[in-house]
Amino acid sequence: MAKSVNIKKGDTVKVIAGKDKGAEGKVIQVLREEQRVIVEGVNRIKRHTKVVNQGGRAGNTGGIITAEAPIHVSNVMLVEGDGTTRIGFRRDQVTKRRPDGSTYEAERSVRISRKSGKEI
Repeated sequence: MAKSVNIKKGDTVKVIAGKDKGAEGKVIQVLREEQRVIVEGVNRIKRHTKVVNQGGRAGNTGGIITAEAPIHVSNVMLVEGDGTTRIGFRRDQVTKRRPDGSTYEAERSVRISRKSGKEI
């Protein structure tokens, strides 16, 4: 079973370790099974591709493609305001409505900033 990852797609994160330390970017994809994230503009790699003339027009052109490679989730931190913060969770009481119109009390889990205590 994969450990839960607190970073979500769309979050702005800052790299805290590695060759791109200090860089900030938006999370493009979260790979939960490998505990890795792909961040925009961080950990860029060059891949050399060969020309494939298979299927007529569907063939791709060759060349050097630059793309982002995954980075481990422990090497990034969520950006909040002008600094970084850890992520916590809080259970809030909410009133939900059933399709027939009746209401009931339930709990909703929300992500919070450890630094300020505000909801993310």
